[in-house]
Amino acid sequence: MLNNTSAEAPIKKRVFSGVQPTGNLHLGNYLGAIRNWVAAQAEYDNIFCIVDLHAITVPMDPKELHLSIRRLAALYLAVGLDTRYCKLFVQSHVRQHAEMSWIMNCFTPLGWLNRMTQFKSKAGENIDTVSTGLFCYPTPHIFEVPGRPGTKVGRSSAHFFLL
Repeated sequence: MLNNTSAEAPIKKRVFSGVQPTGNLHLGNYLGAIRNWVAAQAEYDNIFCIVDLHAITVPMDPKELHLSIRRLAALYLAVGLDTRYCKLFVQSHVRQHAEMSWIMNCFTPLGWLNRMTQFKSKAGENIDTVSTGLFCYPTPHIFEVPGRPGTKVGRSSAHFFLL
């Protein structure tokens, strides 16, 4: 009789996070998130991305966006993120993000989006000239965090799950 004593590897908790390529990272980005990603990267199943689709919810020069994406990718690696322990990607390079955003937008009532504070705070007095991308900004967050037990949700995204 064979003794099947081999235990499966424990499932690691998942960390999914991203930063918009909308300028230079500041000390708050580093101290609040990136430093922690580097320090604990071997302990978690990590997915870090550059959320360029989120960045285009406000007007941006395409050439500057392209440069900012490259700078942020270089910075991720320079601060010590190691691709042996984490997956790094640019959001727009994964077409499923745009596809799922469309699907989520088709099923999300306007009333739910009206309750989200991000649009109101960023639009301010310019509500008639702000893009619908900013209005629909919360819906991609719902599917970006995989529905796997143990997935951490950061404070900046937690309110989107009220949808």
